[in-house]
Amino acid sequence: MELLILKSGREYIRFKDNGYLLVSLDKASVFPLDRINAVQEHEAYLKKKGFHNIRIKKLVLTEEDL
Repeated sequence: MELLILKSGREYIRFKDNGYLLVSLDKASVFPLDRINAVQEHEAYLKKKGFHNIRIKKLVLTEEDL
């Protein structure tokens, strides 16, 4: 499974109540690949708000038996 995620430096972005929080990976907001336009809009907004380190990343999840 592949998902999109926004990252700022070593932290990730969580979108909550029309706001943005810097969080660890397990709390970050993730998006399916078909929502790339929305993710790019979030990225542009955050850059306007002073987040200069924002990057869109593809998170690749795999599932396997232990």
